[in-house]
Amino acid sequence: MTDNSNATASPQGARQSEESAITRFFRATEVDTRMLGMLGALMLIWIMFHLFSDGRFLTPRNLWNLSVQTSSVAIMSTGMVLIIVTRHIDLSVGSILGFVAMIMGVTQTSFLPDLLGLGSPVTWVITLSVGIVVGALIGAIHGYVIAYLAVPAFIVTLGGLLVWRGAAWWVTSGQTVAPMDATFRLMGGGPYGSIGAFWSWVVAAVACIGILLMIVTTRRNRKRFNFPLRPLWAELTLVVVGCGAVLSAVAVANNYPWPKGIVKRYATANNIEVPDGGLFIAHGIAIPVLIAIAVGIIMTFIATRTRFGRYVFAMGGNPEAAELAGINTRWVTMKIFILMGILCAIAGAISTARLNASTNAQGTLDELLVIAAAVIGGTSLGGGIGTIVGAMIGAVVMQSLQSGMVLLGVDAPFQNVVVGIVLVLAVWLDGLYRRRSV
Repeated sequence: MTDNSNATASPQGARQSEESAITRFFRATEVDTRMLGMLGALMLIWIMFHLFSDGRFLTPRNLWNLSVQTSSVAIMSTGMVLIIVTRHIDLSVGSILGFVAMIMGVTQTSFLPDLLGLGSPVTWVITLSVGIVVGALIGAIHGYVIAYLAVPAFIVTLGGLLVWRGAAWWVTSGQTVAPMDATFRLMGGGPYGSIGAFWSWVVAAVACIGILLMIVTTRRNRKRFNFPLRPLWAELTLVVVGCGAVLSAVAVANNYPWPKGIVKRYATANNIEVPDGGLFIAHGIAIPVLIAIAVGIIMTFIATRTRFGRYVFAMGGNPEAAELAGINTRWVTMKIFILMGILCAIAGAISTARLNASTNAQGTLDELLVIAAAVIGGTSLGGGIGTIVGAMIGAVVMQSLQSGMVLLGVDAPFQNVVVGIVLVLAVWLDGLYRRRSV
């Protein structure tokens, strides 16, 4: 009798010990379990698509293309986080991208060649500046109507979706504008729009040093203000995992070679002898990916380390209390939409550079992807909660679904069906998670 009870209790005790060890690990490392679950879901999606696509998904080529395709949506999703956090919505981001992209296309193909000549080194700077100004003005118009005229954001941006899509057609009467300036095209990626293997490893080294410095600085600040410290093993684990992820990503990018035809032209132009086995030139990290990472870092700083960011989350948590506390909620709302317009312009520049053209279809349904990315990344539609990193990971999830379905030969209409279902499920799971955590 005693022996049987001991035999039964032993596995239960082992399970309790294992659970407590996992709980202690998460508590010590302070890992966001929700984001960890999202990363786990992303890995599961990748593995499933890899199996069903006969091993074509988890290849350097597809993952590199996936990172480039995700860039524009990831950039816009960082701004959508702040909009949703303040209990607003922006349905016009895809149309703004299309309109601003058309303005940038016309600027560098019709106006600047007459003023500066073809191939001017400042063409891309002026073009991007014009796009950012136009995007900021559009955001300012939306923000003013929402904040100062008290028209709901849903209605204003729904109108913007129609207005700016029609305006994009009106600029060129529906004609496609191409080709783009050679330097401007570098923002779209491609063999020449990447930084190569050497500089990619340099970026990886800088990123690893940044992760280490961040951990050390955080520990020093906690000690300074007498806050609880993480165990040294936990912080070492975070450094190893973070650096491992960075180095793995760079290794994948460096394993994707230039196409043979481009390699031959490059070798001929630079008097390089091509060996019998061929010449391997790695793409490395694509420039649009670097732009997206830079935007993510800046937006994270704005959201977590500035007064403006604190005001945004205060407004989302309790708008009435924020206004009573002296926050100029109208001006903050207007600035959020201005920032969203600027991010749409940057995303539009990347999209135009990647396509080497401005078309009337650019940005179509991007508003769905951007909102879904933010919500999947943990931004609550109830306001007050959201992270920039989570939204960017959500963008990777959405683009992974689209890329995987393309590899499987799924028709475009059904792809939209899947994206819509995923959005609804994400909102439902978000509500379920928050009810359990209360």
